[in-house]
Amino acid sequence: MVFAHDTEVSLQAAATLVNTADSPDTLGDVKALDAFYADHEYTGAHAGDQRELDAVRDLRPRLRALLLSGRDEAVGAVNELLADAGAVPHLVRHDRFDWHVHAVSPDAPLATRIAVETAMAMIDVIRADEMSRLGVCADQECGGVVVDLSRNRSRRFCSTTCGNRNAVAAYRARQAQA
Repeated sequence: MVFAHDTEVSLQAAATLVNTADSPDTLGDVKALDAFYADHEYTGAHAGDQRELDAVRDLRPRLRALLLSGRDEAVGAVNELLADAGAVPHLVRHDRFDWHVHAVSPDAPLATRIAVETAMAMIDVIRADEMSRLGVCADQECGGVVVDLSRNRSRRFCSTTCGNRNAVAAYRARQAQA
């Protein structure tokens, strides 16, 4: 394991959220937001309305910039996200999760909690000098964010779909040469 469990989960959730903005946008309605909330096991308030959806969608460019920034730029973005939310880190234990850090109240808006959880995860990435674990999908037609948590730093694609598409293209290219 590269990072603590909550850091890895937050990074993956942030990348997934950012990647929903790709064409086609897969966070187009409240039902998709409900699925995102459940899939990433968020806790706390979830209004499940258009206003919340709009706030979460509006957060995507800011998180994309953070995840793909250089280390020094990331520090400023993290500090800004935490200050905007009035974050006060504290340890919590709930559900099936052991002690981990939350920095805003569970009744804070979902977009605020996502922003703060991502910022807190990025603190670990920055401190460990592991910014190279964040990048852009190697698929020429994709701009998705990749979070590489593999031991050998070998993850290149944001999804199985992109990886499979490139494997098939490489196979076809080899077959054409033969």
